[in-house]
Amino acid sequence: MNQFKLAFLASFLLCAFSAQAQDGTIYPLEAPDEPNAILLNTGGVDDQPASESWFRQWGDPMARNITTATLTPFLPAPGTGNGTAVIVAPGGGFRWLSLGNEGWEVAEALAKQGIAAFVLKYRLHPTPDSLDDFSDWMNRPRTPATPPSGNSAGETPVRPAPMDLSNQLEDAEAAYAMILDRADEWGVDINRIGMIGFSAGAGLTMHSTLNSETMKLAFIGPIYGGMGPVDVPEDAPPMFNVIASDDFLFRGQFGVIDSWYKAGIPVEFHLYQNGGHGFGLGNPNRTSNKWFDAFIHWLEVNKFLEGK
Repeated sequence: MNQFKLAFLASFLLCAFSAQAQDGTIYPLEAPDEPNAILLNTGGVDDQPASESWFRQWGDPMARNITTATLTPFLPAPGTGNGTAVIVAPGGGFRWLSLGNEGWEVAEALAKQGIAAFVLKYRLHPTPDSLDDFSDWMNRPRTPATPPSGNSAGETPVRPAPMDLSNQLEDAEAAYAMILDRADEWGVDINRIGMIGFSAGAGLTMHSTLNSETMKLAFIGPIYGGMGPVDVPEDAPPMFNVIASDDFLFRGQFGVIDSWYKAGIPVEFHLYQNGGHGFGLGNPNRTSNKWFDAFIHWLEVNKFLEGK
């Protein structure tokens, strides 16, 4: 079976459902075939009352209540690989995964550049079993975060309690270990394995960079992730960071960029005029639509795409 079938399936779903899904309504979706998905054997999820299920929103296929982590390779056409590999972590607030928009489509685009891409379908925190209950939970009223400039003098902004990402980190480490183990088979240079992630996937990319003792990433690309300051390890990899100014996660913050810069680690930052949140490879008429081209150019300039 063609290794890009999943990406073509995602494209088909986008075309077939876009007309009736433009209002953002959540629709049920039969789970697609994932013939190339490889089990990571990292265990399940405690206190998970529901089985994995799929839905679509904005035309994109998404999965929730994932209890079994997998890795799906998207390999370059024979003779076109350059040895670089990228783990792709979709987003979804660690409650669902936008596997089409931020997973398969991105991996296919990377493979066309000669990069071996691997979509990480990581375990998630539980959501309601019923799709209606999940939709109600998704559409619940939320209190907007207060920008730092909006605080009264001396007032410390309230931050949510840290989310337990131990399962997700274990899944990322298992994905990295599998790529190392099968590097010869997949044409991967083990010194050029990077990771990019979107939204929560950007958070997992950053969490893996800051906390993993086994992952030695060559580069990272957090795409519209959190922008707060972090403690940067001495051996942190170069970072390519993207966010739009109208993204609710931005809020005028440059903390993570400043942290990388002060640590003396190479960092490239693209703040786009518009794009909102969750744009994946891009939406119509947004300045953020060229970020992928800039990312590939950044990889080239930093010699990450030099052939084996």
